[in-house]
Amino acid sequence: MWKKLCIVTACAGAGVLLAEAPSAYAIRNATVVTVSGPVLKRGTVVVRDGLIQDVGENVTVPADAWVIEGEGLTVYPGLIDALSTWGITETTPPPAAAKPTAPAKPDPATPSPPARPAGPEDRPSNTSWVRAADLVNTSDRRLETARNAGFTTAVAFPTRGIFAGEGAVINLAGQRAGDMVVHPRAGLYMTLATGGAGGYPASLMGTVAYIRQVFLDLDHYRLAKEAYARNPSGLKRPAYDRALEGLVDSPRILLPATSAVQIERALRLAEELKVRMVVYGGHQAYRVPDLLAKSQTPVLVSLKWPERERDADPADEESLQLLEMRDRAPSVPGVLAKAGVSFAFYSDGTEIPRDVLRAARRAIVAGLSQDDAVRAFTLNPARIYGVSDRLGSIERGKIANLVVTSGELFQDSTVVKYVFVDGVKFEPAPEPREEKKP
Repeated sequence: MWKKLCIVTACAGAGVLLAEAPSAYAIRNATVVTVSGPVLKRGTVVVRDGLIQDVGENVTVPADAWVIEGEGLTVYPGLIDALSTWGITETTPPPAAAKPTAPAKPDPATPSPPARPAGPEDRPSNTSWVRAADLVNTSDRRLETARNAGFTTAVAFPTRGIFAGEGAVINLAGQRAGDMVVHPRAGLYMTLATGGAGGYPASLMGTVAYIRQVFLDLDHYRLAKEAYARNPSGLKRPAYDRALEGLVDSPRILLPATSAVQIERALRLAEELKVRMVVYGGHQAYRVPDLLAKSQTPVLVSLKWPERERDADPADEESLQLLEMRDRAPSVPGVLAKAGVSFAFYSDGTEIPRDVLRAARRAIVAGLSQDDAVRAFTLNPARIYGVSDRLGSIERGKIANLVVTSGELFQDSTVVKYVFVDGVKFEPAPEPREEKKP
């Protein structure tokens, strides 16, 4: 008898352990903002096995679907942070200051360390072979915080050095790192940093010259590899260069450009190097919208609007140009939308994801339509990074990344009720209410 009871108990326990979340959900009678098509006033979205199975106003709810009554709710595509570090951990620490020690005697059995980079031929500040897809960290605490605000996807990049590394489009949930990667090659993140290893390059001019040199070396590297592949007999084998290999197949280059002068310089550089360029920053793009439209260059607009530093000396005078940019930066998205320039939003290190949506509201107040604001968080970044066939809108067959809210997305009182990432449902905990002081 006791043995039978143990077996029954064990089986019951196994049943609990093996219980799984529903494979299908149906959100019915909700307002559905498809982005790629019309807004459905009483729409139904069916999610199955991580994908959007159906969407429409006359959709039959499957018998096995877990039903969510959508009366009073709005369904949006999951939000995308177009340039982020959410979900990745960079493994290369910044160089630490060396402590003075007595010189050690060389050990013949120990190989000498490589010489410290001293010039362009040593490829300083270049880790183009580093891939964000290899750095995904499922335990990053920022993932849950971002999901709770309605973000389901980030285009994450390594950010150290001039040629920092290749970004990846990642979903913000998954049991394993590999489950989170939507697309492993989003583009090469670059900066215009100076004073890297060995102090080279020491100036902005030196950094730009170094970038040009690396791309010239890349052209030569490609030609040498192609010639050798066609006829290796009698030819010296080209040496493998991982700093150049990281550039060979990158689909696009991301370069910082905040002021109008920087944007113009980035566009000239893209034309010279014959690369597909995406500029990020863009706070003074209101001065050059026609130039951006003509070159068909996408812009990632930072939602960290320029502000005066809190500890700045009140006696310090600021330039008229800086004051103008601070005042007009939130109008940039509206100007770009009017000019037909493709743009998307990114958090730019903002610690609280809900503050990102509040910053977007400033762009709406400054002239951006709410529809275009939604697109800048959804379909626009998906198109910029070449993944609009799977993300960015609510369509059959796409990845089931959704955010369900009570209220319109950019209202301060809006509550995120549910978030779906790869069809898995999350329910954010209610935010604590602030008690009003008497």
